[in-house]
Amino acid sequence: MNDEKLAPIRSEALKKLGQWLRSQDYSFTTVSPATHAAVLANRSQAAAANLRDVFGWSMPFADTLVPDPIRKYLSDAHLLERAPSGLRSLVRFSSIGDRLFPHSAYPTVENDAIFFGPDTYRFVRLVAEELKRRPLLAGARVLDTCCGSGAGGVMAAMLNPPSALELTLSDISKAAQPFAEASLALASLPNAQFIESDLFNSLEDEFDLIIANPPYLNDATLRKYRHGGGQWGGSLSERIVDEGLERLTPRGRLVLYTGTAVSQGTDYLRNALHTRLNRSGCEWSYEEIDPDVFGEEINTPTYSAVERIAAVGLVVHKR
Repeated sequence: MNDEKLAPIRSEALKKLGQWLRSQDYSFTTVSPATHAAVLANRSQAAAANLRDVFGWSMPFADTLVPDPIRKYLSDAHLLERAPSGLRSLVRFSSIGDRLFPHSAYPTVENDAIFFGPDTYRFVRLVAEELKRRPLLAGARVLDTCCGSGAGGVMAAMLNPPSALELTLSDISKAAQPFAEASLALASLPNAQFIESDLFNSLEDEFDLIIANPPYLNDATLRKYRHGGGQWGGSLSERIVDEGLERLTPRGRLVLYTGTAVSQGTDYLRNALHTRLNRSGCEWSYEEIDPDVFGEEINTPTYSAVERIAAVGLVVHKR
């Protein structure tokens, strides 16, 4: 079955699965891939013992652990595979507060994997802090570009009366559509949609708030969810700033959570953005959120001249 025919089936299956997991009081906090690998290495049992093992730790499970209707949803949506120790779900669900979000199973090695991890939590926190300082006005148009699971946009919308804004989730990857649509359905958000788009190319509106958590590494295999382009992965972040400022309403805001290479004490993304932001006439702030993420990349030839990769947050107010 091709992706176009599979998308609505997968979206419905993810919604049904999310609703059932919520009825089971399921919750799970997703860790980094390195921590995930260490946890699995420390586990003594080969198969899942509970729903967190199945839909959080991506462990194989026996047929009897998950009800027949749920297994059928997964099977019909091609989200179930046969593993040596039983069945294995190709989707995980993670929690932010009382909300659940679907994303790809561990390990995320596919080109179009839907990633969710510690960066997602930091991104949501950055957006929430900005909206607490300056809440959205009624009727605001909000865009979450490079949305993946849609967690950023959904959580931003939940900080306001849901009917008071229009939310668009967009991603260059068609694979993101069923995950993002399921996240919207699970949050019961009206006036919300997913649009497949290379950043702003397929979008016509201006927006009062644009948020983004894009790929920001230079990935040797060019995986969509990970590769940001350029020498050290910063090109996509620069594009979001350049093109995003043109799509903001007169008092709109851009909130970007991303990563930057630091070499010889120099933050290369900040250097690349500093002059153009000053010339834009916008008010802007830039902060280092975490000084050391994806430290394993420093061992690769691409990052041999890099001291560290930092997670950073940029907020731009258009005047």
